Formats: sequence, structure tokens, C-alpha cells
Amino acid sequence: QVQLEESGGGLVQTGGSLRLSCAASGRAVIFNTMGWSRQVPGKQRELVASITSRGNTKYADSVKGRFTIARDNAKSTVYLQMDSLNPEDTAVYYCGAGLFTLTLWGQGTQVTVSS
Repeated sequence: QVQLEESGGGLVQTGGSLRLSCAASGRAVIFNTMGWSRQVPGKQRELVASITSRGNTKYADSVKGRFTIARDNAKSTVYLQMDSLNPEDTAVYYCGAGLFTLTLWGQGTQVTVSS
């Protein structure tokens, strides 16, 4: 059984940065697609960024130019570098993985941006 475990969330001031990490554990597997989504209570979950095993990336318009996704295939790990954070980025961030869509999810890590 493969599990995803996020780390790196926390509290940061407006304009600050955070780096999220997500490692896959369990049987050895390389997911074609890995990524991050976020959810605010009462709102629909938003796909923030995704990256394929070849390095092709996609970003939500709300984070383009501020967030950078990267991955280390050898470590089955995906990262999300978040810069110029603002209070609207406050959410629980979930790591996801799958073939073409994200179907396996981690438990989430809280990111809070104070004004």
C-alpha cells in the first residue's frame, strides 16, 4: 500500500515563503503525475499545481508566478515552493499522485498566512 505524507506547512506572514514536501512511502512506485491541491472550509477544493514524471507542469491562475512545483523521481517526492504568500493562500494543502489525474491523496498540511 502506498501512502503520501506531506510536511512543511505552518504559519507565515503575508509576503513570506513556505516549502511543502510530499513523500510516497510503501511499495516502490513512480507516479506519472504528482501535484498539490488546497481546500478552504466551505469552498471547493482547488488544484494548485501538478507535474508529470517528465517535468511538465501546470498551475492554477491564482498561483502562477508565485508557486513552483518540482519533483524528485528517485525519491518519489514532490515539492511546492510557495512565495509571496497572501491570506487568500490559507488552506489545507493536499499532496496527490496518480497516472493522468490525482487519485491518491495525503492527509493534508495546514498553511496559514497572517495579514
